[in-house]
Amino acid sequence: MTYNGADLIFPHLGIVIENLPNHITVFGYRIAFYGIIIGIGMLLGICIACADAKRRGQDPDTYIDFALYAIIISVIGARIYYVAFEWDYYSAHPAEIINIRNGGLAIYGGIIAAFITAFVYTRVKKLSFLSLADTGVLGLITGQILGRWGNFFNCEAFGGYTDNLFAMRIKESLVNPSMISEDVAAHMINDGEINYIQVHPTFLYESSWNLCALLFLIWFASHKKKWNGQVAVLYLLLYGIGRFFIEGLRTDQLLIPGTAIAVSQALSAVLAVFSLVVLVYMGRRTKGMPYIK
Repeated sequence: MTYNGADLIFPHLGIVIENLPNHITVFGYRIAFYGIIIGIGMLLGICIACADAKRRGQDPDTYIDFALYAIIISVIGARIYYVAFEWDYYSAHPAEIINIRNGGLAIYGGIIAAFITAFVYTRVKKLSFLSLADTGVLGLITGQILGRWGNFFNCEAFGGYTDNLFAMRIKESLVNPSMISEDVAAHMINDGEINYIQVHPTFLYESSWNLCALLFLIWFASHKKKWNGQVAVLYLLLYGIGRFFIEGLRTDQLLIPGTAIAVSQALSAVLAVFSLVVLVYMGRRTKGMPYIK
């Protein structure tokens, strides 16, 4: 079957996208869909957090105020994390360190920065860090759900070759050559004069996993929570598990220097194990205690 030069195809689902733009132009200024999607995700995340704050009898303005700091610092953290593990390139091109318009944000850097910001913010405002974290992670994972779709429009953050039900074909000319692994290149598909790679849509896997995690966390927070920090720890467990397996599929992993170990996969494993230990320990300590908001 030929696809008449379509940009992106899900062959087993019968989905064909003829043209996949990745930006719009306003008054001659290029605005990437990635940035627009991230922005929408942040706004929706704030709405989710504020809704949970109301349910808990808290002041939603606290989370709006916190978000103003957390968003800016998280973007900086995401950039620092990415640059740190791509230092061989950025040490030779220092002017590119602040050029985020060419990409290069790592979500784990943003998550770490968000938790640090929350800790400092609650100390200054004399609030409970664990309580704020329980509501804050609902907004955080909401932003992650939408944010992964920015990778879709950029044709990036995909996995290795697959022919499963969700296999995604991307026109080779739209993809950064450094992301095409030997295995993916070996399974290149030719459609007339156009080459396609066929890969795991890891953006879709992670977005879907995070959506399921969000729904579970909202339910848990409303019906099962027994101690402050429990929802935040559950978030770290669920995200860590999902990211561990999904990261293993990707072709653009950031590696621990001098090793072949993906740093995000290693961090995911550590977070998942740590979170599980905390949940088991606290589960024993709070057995028989009533649920709280």
